[in-house]
Amino acid sequence: MKDHSFESRRLVIGGVAILIVVVYIIRLFMLQISSDDYKKSADSNAFLKKIDFPSRGVITDRNGKLLVFNQPAYDIMVVMNEARGRLDTTEFCNALNITREEFDRRMHNITDRNLNPGYSRFTQQIFMSQLSDKEFSVFQEKMYRFPGFYVQRRSIRQYQYPYAAHVLGDVAEVSPADIETDDYYQPGDYIGKSGVERSYEKQLRGEKGVKILLRDAHGRIQGSYMNGALDSKPKPGRNLTLSIDFELQALGERLMQNKIGSIVAIDPTTGEVLCMVSSPTYDPRLMVGRQRSKKHIELSQNVWKPLYNRSIMGLYPPGSTFKTSQGLTFLSEGIITPQTAFGCHRGFYFKGLHVGCHGHGSPLPLVPALSTSCNGFFCWGLYHMINTNMSKYGSVQNAMNTWRDYMVSMGFGYKLGVDLPGEKRGLIPNAQFYDKAYKGSWSGLTVISISIGQGEVLLTPLQIANLGATIANRGYYYKPHVVRKVEGEPLDTLYTKKRYTKATRNSYDYVVQGMRSSALGGTCKALGRYDFQPCGKTGTAQNKGHDHSVFMGFAPMDNPKIAVAVYVENGGWGATYGVPIGGLIMEQYIHGKLSEASERQATTIQHKAISYGTTER
Repeated sequence: MKDHSFESRRLVIGGVAILIVVVYIIRLFMLQISSDDYKKSADSNAFLKKIDFPSRGVITDRNGKLLVFNQPAYDIMVVMNEARGRLDTTEFCNALNITREEFDRRMHNITDRNLNPGYSRFTQQIFMSQLSDKEFSVFQEKMYRFPGFYVQRRSIRQYQYPYAAHVLGDVAEVSPADIETDDYYQPGDYIGKSGVERSYEKQLRGEKGVKILLRDAHGRIQGSYMNGALDSKPKPGRNLTLSIDFELQALGERLMQNKIGSIVAIDPTTGEVLCMVSSPTYDPRLMVGRQRSKKHIELSQNVWKPLYNRSIMGLYPPGSTFKTSQGLTFLSEGIITPQTAFGCHRGFYFKGLHVGCHGHGSPLPLVPALSTSCNGFFCWGLYHMINTNMSKYGSVQNAMNTWRDYMVSMGFGYKLGVDLPGEKRGLIPNAQFYDKAYKGSWSGLTVISISIGQGEVLLTPLQIANLGATIANRGYYYKPHVVRKVEGEPLDTLYTKKRYTKATRNSYDYVVQGMRSSALGGTCKALGRYDFQPCGKTGTAQNKGHDHSVFMGFAPMDNPKIAVAVYVENGGWGATYGVPIGGLIMEQYIHGKLSEASERQATTIQHKAISYGTTER
C-alpha cells in the first residue's frame, strides 16, 4: 500500500528547496544586473567625478558700467561612504569654526531624502558652501586628516553698487522644486531667484564641466583618468547688457528715499527701460554669501516690503494721467471733436451725481482740458460714449466693451510682458464685470469715475510709463524690456515688434498738444523751465488716506528720447512730487547731468520724508 503522507512531505520539501533556489537566483539578478549599488561603490573607489562649475555671465548697464561680477568661493563636499566612522569630528568642527550641533544638522540634512531627494552615499554632497579665501586656507591645511571631504571651487555673485536690486535680482541655492523642474541642477547648485538673474537664468548659468579623477586603493587621487580624455570643460554663461542707465537709476533711488512708490523711465524708440525704481528698496550686496538666507528673512518680514517690486507688481489708480487715454478714445470714436467743449463748474453735475474739480475756465475743449486736468470734461465724454450713443453701439454693454478694447490696445488690463518675473496685469473692467457687480442695471453714470482714472481701474507704474511712450510715439509701443543685449544672441523679436493701439494718429497730435500746454502753463507748469520741450500730465489719485502724487510725461515733444512715470504714495498733488521728480529724471537722461539749480532741488526732494505711520503696507 502506497504511503501518501511520505509522498506529501517529499513534495513539500522539494517545493521549499526550489523556492530557496529561485529566491537566490532573483537576488543575484538584482544585485548583479538590476542594482547599480556595487557599480557605484566600485566606481567611487576608483573614480572621483569633480564638477567644474562655469563662471556666471556678468551684467553691465547700457553704457558698459559693471554692475554684477563673480568672485571665487569654495564649497566643502563630502562622500558619505568614505567619511563614516573615520572622522575626528572635534578637529573637523574646529577647522571650519562650527559647533558639533551644526555639524550634526548638516549631516542629517544631507542624508534625509525628503530634504535631499538626489542623495547617494557614493557621490559628492555639499556640506558647507561659499567659504571665503581665508576660511578655505585654514581648512585646506588640515584637509588630509578628514577622509571623504573635498573642496570644490566655484564663483559667487558680487554686486558692485547698492542700486537696482529689483532689476538685478539675486542668486541662491536651488530648492527641491528647482531640481525636479530642471535636471541640470543638483543639490547645492545655485540659481537665479529674482530679477534678471531669474528671467535670464539659462543664459547666465553656462554649462558645467566634469573632471574624472583616478584614485588608488587607499582613496588617494592619482591624477586624471585616461589623461582627461573623458573630461569636459565648462562653458561660461553669457554676459548681459542691461538697458538701465546706472546714473539715472542712482538718481531715481536717491529721489525716492523716505518715500513709497516707483519711478519707471522708458526709451520710446526701443521700449528699453532706462530706470526702474521701487521704493523702499534694499542693497543687493546684502543677498550674497552664507548670510543670504538670514537677510532674506529679515527683508521679507519688514513691514515696508522692500522685496516687493512696486514698478511691476504695485496696482494703483492712475488718476488723471489716465485722461490722456480717454481723450484718445473719445476722439477716435467720434464722441468728441477737437473743438467740442464741455462745461465744468468745479466739477461734473448730472442727475444728482457730482464729481468735484478745481477752478478753471469753462466751457473748454480737449487741449485745455488736459492742460488744466479738468474732471468735468472727461466725465461728460464717458457719459456720452456709454449713455447717448445707442445708434452707434446698440447697448451700454457694447459701448463699454468698445471702451475696454481701446484700453487693452494701449497696454492696460494684461501683462505687458516685461522680461522680469512677477509682473501683474492690473484691472480694466468690461461690461461683464459691471453686469455681475450691478446685476445688469448700470449706466455710464454708475461707472463715471473710470473716466478720470479712479474707480475700478488699476495700473502698474510700468503701464503708466508705457502710456507715455505710446503717446510719445503717436500710437505704438514696444514691449518694455530691461535687457538690451545677450552676448552671442539676437534680442527676442517680442521686443522689436511695434504694437499699435486702436486710437487714430490724428488723435495723438491733440493729446500731445494738451500735454505740452500743461508743461507750459497748466498743472505741469514746473516743467516750463526746461529747454528740451517736455510734455506732461499730472495725476492726483484718491486714496483712503492722503492722495497719491502721480506724473506721466515724455521729452522732447518731437523725436522723444524718454518717457517717465512717477508714483509717490500719499504724496498729495501730482505737482508736489510727481512733476519735479519727473523733470529731474528727464533732465538727467537728456543732458547727462543736472544743473546746479536742479541738483539743489534733487537734494531737497531726497531729504523730504513722507510720514506713513506704522500701518503695514
